[in-house]
Amino acid sequence: MTPTLERDGAMLPSRAAASVLPAIEAALDTVPIERAGVQLHGVAALRDLLAPGGAIGAVAGDVLGPETRPVRALLFDKSAATNWALGWHQDRTIVVRERRDVAGFGPWTVKQGLQHVAPPFALLETMVTLRVHLDPVPVDNAPLLVALGSHKLGRIAESAVEGVVGASRILACLARRGDI
Repeated sequence: MTPTLERDGAMLPSRAAASVLPAIEAALDTVPIERAGVQLHGVAALRDLLAPGGAIGAVAGDVLGPETRPVRALLFDKSAATNWALGWHQDRTIVVRERRDVAGFGPWTVKQGLQHVAPPFALLETMVTLRVHLDPVPVDNAPLLVALGSHKLGRIAESAVEGVVGASRILACLARRGDI
């Protein structure tokens, strides 16, 4: 069964970024890789690719509509020297230009010099995360695991995560170079 975003919370646009991999890699040549997760804030060479009409932004636009805009780009370059394991979780924060106290937004954190805040879950429901695979991810290369359908459960309390995962079908997001 092919996963769908609506039903499962995940999909795999096969080779959707393959044609722009050289442009992505050229843009990333300017980024210092000091740790496994690096914020790509202000990398001008990525702007057109992530824009609504760009090769990557168009994938999000197909799902969310033409007003879609990128809000954050991260590079995960895992290697023997820069690697980590991450337990089951929900991504719950967004990056904002500046801190403004608004009801329903919080707590606040600063990561790599950028303001992050947990917004109301209704806002998170209007967003998608895209993973552009620069390297293949076979089953033995620590693929992202998704608890299918869990996106429909709202904000899941930390104490309930294990139970939700145990009751869910799990998708290992295997990918080829250029998949999104």
